[in-house]
Amino acid sequence: MTQLAHPAHTLLEKLDGFRVEIDAARERADIVLQRPPYNIISMPQRDQLRLVIESLDENPAVRVIVLRAEGEHFSSGGDIKGFLEASPEHVSKLAWNIAAPARCSKPVIAASRGYCFGVGFEISLACDFRIVTETTLCALPEQKLGQIPGSGGSARLQKMVGITRTKDIVMRSRRIPGKQAYEWGVATECVADAELEAATDRLVDELRTFSPLAQRTAKKLLNDTEDATLSVSIELEGHSYSRLRSSDDFREGVEAFHGKRQPSFKGS
Repeated sequence: MTQLAHPAHTLLEKLDGFRVEIDAARERADIVLQRPPYNIISMPQRDQLRLVIESLDENPAVRVIVLRAEGEHFSSGGDIKGFLEASPEHVSKLAWNIAAPARCSKPVIAASRGYCFGVGFEISLACDFRIVTETTLCALPEQKLGQIPGSGGSARLQKMVGITRTKDIVMRSRRIPGKQAYEWGVATECVADAELEAATDRLVDELRTFSPLAQRTAKKLLNDTEDATLSVSIELEGHSYSRLRSSDDFREGVEAFHGKRQPSFKGS
């Protein structure tokens, strides 16, 4: 494992509540929450998480990013006291920081067990894939504090499960078990607690077999057309498809298919 290198190294000399591991051989970077037992996410940590994800997005040694945590809980949410002490300017950046996984051009996986509450749930919702376990509990409990989710949680959740279920979760501060999150389409996969790491490894290795260029294109297209009309989405899909036809990876994919071999994609 290697440590993260970033031009803004002075900002990241001491990461607040998490560490970063890069496995160049597997083209994988892990962002590991490490403030047990509940992995509470502090206000400064949100800025650092954004900076780290942006750095990993620019790192050619990384194909896939994994967000996970030490211990029995992913995260019980944010530092409540930090909200009272933060300036309005800082608070206004919360949603932008937590949206970093969605803006990242590379696949980002959230792997959670135990509590996945508040901002912990919100940042996982901003990821592309969510692997949960039978012990995972997802919740947006801000109503209990006289607040609402402030980092995109209710908005992203409503896109996934609709307004009725989102109201049920947000307005009642309901805790949703991992299996239910999977059945509702919030989670990509629900596995036994002991299988979380193995399931994450499998997904990372699978994602690495595809063209990096096609993968980046697919993610951007899906993100950009989430709120678009069907006709606009189809047109943008066609433009993206057309551009990929001239790529080296597409040529390699076609030649590998006809040659009955595994393709060797370069991302160009």
